[in-house]
Amino acid sequence: MKIGFIGLGTMGRHMASNLMKAGHQLVVHDVRMEAAAPHREAGAGWAETPRRVAEATEVVFTSLPGPPEVETVALGEQGLLAGLAAGKVYFDLTTNAPALVRRIHEVFKGRGIHVLDAPVSGGPRGAETRRLALWVGGDEGVFKRYKPVLDAIGDQPYYVGPIGAGSIAKLVHNCAGYVIQTALAEAFTLGVKAGVDPLALWKAVRQGAVGRRRTFDGLVDQFLPGRFEPAAFALRLAHKDVTLATILGREHKVPMRLANITLEEMTEALNRGWGERDSRVPMLLQEERAGVEIRVPEAAIRQVLELEKSGPASPGTVP
Repeated sequence: MKIGFIGLGTMGRHMASNLMKAGHQLVVHDVRMEAAAPHREAGAGWAETPRRVAEATEVVFTSLPGPPEVETVALGEQGLLAGLAAGKVYFDLTTNAPALVRRIHEVFKGRGIHVLDAPVSGGPRGAETRRLALWVGGDEGVFKRYKPVLDAIGDQPYYVGPIGAGSIAKLVHNCAGYVIQTALAEAFTLGVKAGVDPLALWKAVRQGAVGRRRTFDGLVDQFLPGRFEPAAFALRLAHKDVTLATILGREHKVPMRLANITLEEMTEALNRGWGERDSRVPMLLQEERAGVEIRVPEAAIRQVLELEKSGPASPGTVP
């Protein structure tokens, strides 16, 4: 297939190379012509503008730094809109703003052009080795038609939902990851300053209940199904544990911002009379503030987990 690829940076250069390895003929573009040198040496064509890329290919991928660059490449005077004919397809691999993705989708839809957002997760190493997740939003039929092409980019293309859904999934993933990163730094500095060897502490916590689970598996037992009783571990006991941790932090002069916010959440939940419910029940407070109720049938959750057991290994957690 003749494919256009725009953006040959840290991630894009590897994804473009993997498309070529899969036998596709590429036409590439980047703001730095030298970035395309390896691809041109391997047989890729070069186009001076995104418009020329669009004119020369059936499907176009962009992998760009962010929303301003995507808007320019998609809608600029020499952008994709000026070159894509009706029936052609545009996949944006960028971590992008859902609002912009939807606006571009509506503009292109008026010309009969399909737009799908498909941000990726796995980091530069994952992009190079094809150990990469692609979270796709848009027309499911188009996703299925081009899935063999997506398979050349990553080992886990996944259809999330309508246009913008892929971008939302990526932002949730990365935001959660960096919040967790901050919390880990806070708690770990507490342990080290309180007197535990860093390596010994790391080895110890990896063996605990949290350490043994994948990051988002913590949503499965209580939060997604909305089932907080019977308690696996009571809130009143968890409140005691976090209280002791914040006391330890004060003893050793370790700032515990996130831990204290967490303790306030747990205290509010206790004051609601939820002390004997599961320790994750304070998550309901955020549902209340956000004005959304999350309820997933337990049978549907089990089905997903069973499919994962029989499927390929999951990609890394690097954004």
